[in-house]
Amino acid sequence: MRKLFVISAVVFAVLGIVFTVLPMGTIAFLPIGIAFVLSLLANYQSKTNQKRLPKIILVIAALTFLVVIGKVVFVKDVVVSDKQFEQNKVESKKEDIKDLEGL
Repeated sequence: MRKLFVISAVVFAVLGIVFTVLPMGTIAFLPIGIAFVLSLLANYQSKTNQKRLPKIILVIAALTFLVVIGKVVFVKDVVVSDKQFEQNKVESKKEDIKDLEGL
């Protein structure tokens, strides 16, 4: 049972890291939380000399959890109107009309 918990925790930890790197928002909390719980269960069922890997997974899950919280709190998504693009679009439309009138 311990091996199942460890393997599942590793898979969910990797998935949490991938979701953290990608712009997925707060959906990364789900695999991170699952990895955290599974690593706690693996740590609980491990003998004294087998607790190293579950603790590493636990630390990785905690760090990715903090990174996701940091991204949510400190990174703001702001949509800014691009004036130069809008101006180029209008000019291009005027040039297209001139080209069509010249035919």
